[in-house]
Amino acid sequence: MRFLGFNHVSMIVEDTERALIFYRDIMGLEVFSDRPKLSFPGAWLVVGEGQQIHLLEVPNPDSLDRPEHGGRDRHAALIVSDLNEIKKRLESADIEHTMSKSGRKALFCRDYDGNTLELIENY
Repeated sequence: MRFLGFNHVSMIVEDTERALIFYRDIMGLEVFSDRPKLSFPGAWLVVGEGQQIHLLEVPNPDSLDRPEHGGRDRHAALIVSDLNEIKKRLESADIEHTMSKSGRKALFCRDYDGNTLELIENY
């Protein structure tokens, strides 16, 4: 037996429509149209072949006191083809981000609910 990869990562959000402004409109992710009917609102977003981010609109059990740098917090790491393009999108939306402290071509940002993403340029 071996692990083959990720199917999805779930992010807890307060308001699905507000979260979609970040993930769909700013980050450019496609909304997966076949989300099943569940007992709570949310959305599924396509990240890559067979990979998704699930937005779950449920009460947030986490403290809002998060570390300043997202690299010191739990996070989902996504591979991107153009880190400069992502930086431009974040900056034009006034979303704060920090570069990886390791020197890698990667940055950390938070969505509107404080969930952390690490975006790593595929090189």
